[in-house]
Amino acid sequence: MQRSAAETIALKALGHLATDGDGLVRFLTISGLELDDLRSRAGNPELLAGVIEFLLSDEALCEGFLAAENLDSSTLYAARRALPGAAPDG
Repeated sequence: MQRSAAETIALKALGHLATDGDGLVRFLTISGLELDDLRSRAGNPELLAGVIEFLLSDEALCEGFLAAENLDSSTLYAARRALPGAAPDG
């Protein structure tokens, strides 16, 4: 997957997360970010990777996002691998 496509998916994931108040609060708590920080860094590839990782760690949020975007989990995993900080394929 191209990095730009992965970033687009991650931005959609961030938007989905923003509609889930509890999920957003948990993400902010875990990441240590304030809402203003999140807004200013929303396009940062490392942050976007963190958003995908957070979704992948929460089955309900992940399933909701995948259903809303009509994606399968392999696409989300591919997006994560295309962004910084992913473990190399092995």
